[in-house]
Amino acid sequence: MTVTDLFARSFRERAGEPALEFTGRAFTFGELDARADRVAALLLSRGFSAGDRLAVYLDNRVEFIDLFLACTRLGVILVPINILYRERELAHIVSDAEPRAIVSSGPVPGGFDHWEVTEITAAAEEGGAQNAAAVGRGFSPGATTPAAIVYTSGTTGTAKGAVLTQGNFAANATTLVDAWRITSVDRFLLPLPLFHVHGLGNGLCCWLASGCRMRLLVRFDAATAAAEFESFAPTLFFGVPTIYVRLLVLPAGVAASIGERMRLFVSGSAPLAAQVFAEFQAKFGHAILERYGMTETFMNIGNPYDGERRPGTVGKPLPGVEVRIVPPEGGTPDTGEVQVRGANVFAGYWRRPDATAAAFVDGWFRTGDVGQRSADGYITLCGRMGDLIISGGFNIYPREIEETLLAHPGIREAAVVGAPDAARGEVPIAYLVADDTVEDEAVREHLKRELASFKMPRAFVRMDALPRTALGKVQRHMLPKWNGAS
Repeated sequence: MTVTDLFARSFRERAGEPALEFTGRAFTFGELDARADRVAALLLSRGFSAGDRLAVYLDNRVEFIDLFLACTRLGVILVPINILYRERELAHIVSDAEPRAIVSSGPVPGGFDHWEVTEITAAAEEGGAQNAAAVGRGFSPGATTPAAIVYTSGTTGTAKGAVLTQGNFAANATTLVDAWRITSVDRFLLPLPLFHVHGLGNGLCCWLASGCRMRLLVRFDAATAAAEFESFAPTLFFGVPTIYVRLLVLPAGVAASIGERMRLFVSGSAPLAAQVFAEFQAKFGHAILERYGMTETFMNIGNPYDGERRPGTVGKPLPGVEVRIVPPEGGTPDTGEVQVRGANVFAGYWRRPDATAAAFVDGWFRTGDVGQRSADGYITLCGRMGDLIISGGFNIYPREIEETLLAHPGIREAAVVGAPDAARGEVPIAYLVADDTVEDEAVREHLKRELASFKMPRAFVRMDALPRTALGKVQRHMLPKWNGAS
């Protein structure tokens, strides 16, 4: 199946029904369908054809949706770029993907030529291209047709472009709509950036596949969050852990009112602390559904819609996704690298056959994440393979220490990394964002009660905030180097 096939029912059968709200404007499915065709006609007039790349350097806006849909209808490959990226990061993506054009709402860092989004707006809103529908439907995509090249965060090296096909997008959306019971009666509030697979592959595609009504936000703003929930009255919300942390500051009455109308809160893109899970459930009356995915695979694992949503875990494999845990040599059988395969897994890295070959073993994609499977099948992520700390011959998984730290009152954020040590090889160092009242000795006593002695951090480094990606994932490589002081 392709995304054009998947979305066709909403555009055809719900043409006159409300589809999208954005900054005070409303659009029907029919209006969005027509806008996409007119933008497709514009791309054709600019010389685009199947296989060409179009880079999009935009924050959330209707034109982002217009361009995504137009590209899928023409076989043009969308290259969404993180709006926070600067010259060095942009230069790498532009030189690697070689897009025919970059669409932006203003100057692009580094001085790259760009195509003003105002021209896309004009094409989408003007009714001048009468032949747009016929032209826009002239290409027949298949499941293997590339739909997007999404670049990895590049936190451990040069960012690689993951080639995601129409079949990948369609398989992921179909699975999630079914697993999370998303229907046309849902009201979906989406604050996530569309340049990321969480917003694009999950948010936008689940909305169009289900035919529900969506309010898209430019970004999440804690100051206006309560008003957005109150005015739109959503039943469905996708967020990241940092968003849920910020929602916890809402007054109890406001939180309870939001929770009464909501059907499902979903979290992903970074680990959700068990403490946040518990506090949110107590305040909003909802157990957040945590799931696990990657740029290269969309969604792989999720806590159940019906059944226990177990804090600290990402649940069980989603339907249609095979997951195996591959332990290291000499390791325990229930802990090891998470490997997956299924229709959700990408086609490979753009122009990187070496990286593609290294990413797969016997048809299984190597996620690089360490997982632990419980006796009843729930999977807990322990961290990245490269984050594993080996101290005095013992394996230490940072996630376990981080979860324990976050359970201590007054600690708001925690990250644990390994530092070189002459005697033990490596020792764990904890970076904390905490209240001034939190004392190191009290934290040590807390950890002593919960963890083996070899897992005790050698030092606690206080920070005002942890460096994070746009989706809230901690950038461990940007943490300051420990200077050896205890």
